[in-house]
Amino acid sequence: MKLLEVSRKDKKLVRRFLDLPLKIYANDPEWIQPLDQDIEQVFDPKKNKRWRQGKAKRWILVNAEGEDIGRVAAYTNEKISKKENQPTGGMGFFECIDNQEAANILFEQCRIWLLDLGMEAMDGPINFGERDAWWGLLVDGFYSPVYKMNYHRPYYQKLFVDYGFQVYFKQFVYYRKVQDPNLPKFQEKYDNLMKDPGYHFTTVNKKQLSKYAEDFRTIYNNAWGGHAGFSKMDEKQAQRIMRQLRPILAPELAIFGYYKDEPIGFFISIPDMNQIFKDFKGKFGLIQKLRAWFRLRRRATKKCYGIVFGVVRQQQGQGVDGGLITAAAHSIHPQGHWDHLEMTWIGDFNPKMMRIAKDTGGEIYKTYHTMRYLFDRTIPFERLPLMESKGE
Repeated sequence: MKLLEVSRKDKKLVRRFLDLPLKIYANDPEWIQPLDQDIEQVFDPKKNKRWRQGKAKRWILVNAEGEDIGRVAAYTNEKISKKENQPTGGMGFFECIDNQEAANILFEQCRIWLLDLGMEAMDGPINFGERDAWWGLLVDGFYSPVYKMNYHRPYYQKLFVDYGFQVYFKQFVYYRKVQDPNLPKFQEKYDNLMKDPGYHFTTVNKKQLSKYAEDFRTIYNNAWGGHAGFSKMDEKQAQRIMRQLRPILAPELAIFGYYKDEPIGFFISIPDMNQIFKDFKGKFGLIQKLRAWFRLRRRATKKCYGIVFGVVRQQQGQGVDGGLITAAAHSIHPQGHWDHLEMTWIGDFNPKMMRIAKDTGGEIYKTYHTMRYLFDRTIPFERLPLMESKGE
């Protein structure tokens, strides 16, 4: 077996990197092929800001018969790696046949490359980017993935564990039927908040996305700022996120909360675009864009994906979580269209959000693991510590 380094300039190798999963998932009806452009943007220094302070490499593994049997990428970011107890890089976009020797070659290549860059550990399979995409090893709930989420063969877990990876944190994806009744406890929280005229909740107005982008940034940086793995969001990034969401945003799925006109929380879901893209075979040219536009206009999917839920720290414990959930129910239920909500993953380091997801009637639908491998095998392994927050 031999490894081939994938350069962006070598279009044939890039194509082989993108096409390798077709072999791995050939007979799996749940797998949905990611869009080629979404993968390639990760490895494009002009489109991925992680390249400003980071590096990445990709490889394909070829067997003695010349067949592509595995692929992987490794990356490091100087700013993020220093936040860990030991400098930590990442690996991801891993695909491999059910062969431990082949998997070990891919893992070892990542370790050696990261070690040369001064890293002392690696996490995987993760994204060379934010945690909202391509993050974690699917170990339970092998259902069709939502847009930009990993999907894996069940045997992948053994490949990681037998190499020596350990669970750094678990990620739970919750599911619920959208039209199920809102729970009385959340209605009560909402009603209590409404006694104070300073509180109000609203759906997004697409004509004012610039304003909502700034409100989003304010809430995000306050709610998650300071926790390991979360980077502070700047104005340009927030505006870019809202521009990207604009074509697919269903206003009734995007709820913002305010107190005395200051942004205090959000609950944002979007249509699951994988249900729109699933027969595109990775392509997104003019024809596919027209099909996507037409399907969105027809509201061709009834499945929505809860991408983010947050409350500023000063308002945690005041019932704003229940207010957001109830306001979302008031907005969505009358539509009668959406029937399936799959929430973005919640780490086991965030028990408060896990409780909220469960209290809304959500049930664990999928489980991912973020794995860590310490290069010095004599160092005691430590899992990611819990987030601290006020109780609701």
